[in-house]
Amino acid sequence: MTTALTRRSDRRISPVFVGILAVTAVTGWATWSGFAEQPGLAVFLFVTAAWIVSLCLHEYAHARTALHSGDISVGAKGYLTLNPLKYTHALLSIVLPVIFVIMGGIGLPGGAVFIERDRIRGRWRHSLISAAGPLTNVLFAVVCTAPFWLDALEGVPADFRFALAFLALLQVTAAILNFLPVPGLDGYGVIEPWLSRNIKRQVEPFAPFGLLLVFALLMLPAVNREFFQVVNTVLDNLGVHVLERYCGEDLYRFWQDTNDYCSAGA
Repeated sequence: MTTALTRRSDRRISPVFVGILAVTAVTGWATWSGFAEQPGLAVFLFVTAAWIVSLCLHEYAHARTALHSGDISVGAKGYLTLNPLKYTHALLSIVLPVIFVIMGGIGLPGGAVFIERDRIRGRWRHSLISAAGPLTNVLFAVVCTAPFWLDALEGVPADFRFALAFLALLQVTAAILNFLPVPGLDGYGVIEPWLSRNIKRQVEPFAPFGLLLVFALLMLPAVNREFFQVVNTVLDNLGVHVLERYCGEDLYRFWQDTNDYCSAGA
């Protein structure tokens, strides 16, 4: 019912997003076929473009759920077009997560769409809006890991398999980080409607620094080790071998020396 109140142009898929999809498809094909003269560059472009696609769909999920929950303003803001340039914080939502992937192989969550929460009634709706984004990352992780746990990788080129494993790593880290109950992250947004007004008032000043806090904690060796232990356990149970994840990240950083095993596509 609420979707009828948005103009058709507000829901038209942006050419920017179509372009990102095209880059994902072309570089994915180049990685699969071995067409690229530099396999590492193809892997870099494929994983980066696919990661941006997942970021766009993450924010779209927030916006679409908010639309159906009562916030009809998301259409006029351009959030339903999947255009990352329409986001409230393009730097936090696209540029910073890509930089973190390049630097550390972590699927950093971003903040992009501004939801007018006063238009929405019901605590469950508020929680679902917050959960919709990271649930998209969970879905991406399932899609990326499905060939592994379905044993459907026979005949799949090694470079593409490695790239898919690294992309799965990014989606799993993004889902886990997003679901952390830290102010400013989606996990806190899930539980926030159920907290008392007094607790919410006390926590509110810390919300802008939640992501910085998580980043600072991940810099601590003990915390980083425990975090990736959880990530590795999830991926191991989904059939994504640690060596495949390592090779995917190794090929992704094509500007560095590539491990002989990975470059040989063993």
